[in-house]
Amino acid sequence: MASELVQFGILAMTIAFALGAAGLKNLLYAALSLGAMCISLGALYWVLYAPYVGLFQMLIYGGAVVVLFVSVIMFVKGEGNE
Repeated sequence: MASELVQFGILAMTIAFALGAAGLKNLLYAALSLGAMCISLGALYWVLYAPYVGLFQMLIYGGAVVVLFVSVIMFVKGEGNE
């Protein structure tokens, strides 16, 4: 019973972060919301007894891909300010 509540809580956070990633106007906040969504999805995998999938979800998507997105956003925003 308690694990189902944890699963639904993490699922609600994942949906909220996904809506934020799709709906935010600021690209930096959208990329950070995407990272939070990937981390919460990894936590959901972990709770569902798939720790390796959850770990790779957190490390690869939550870490590397979001860092790439944020760095590209910072480089693109820096060119227009000159």
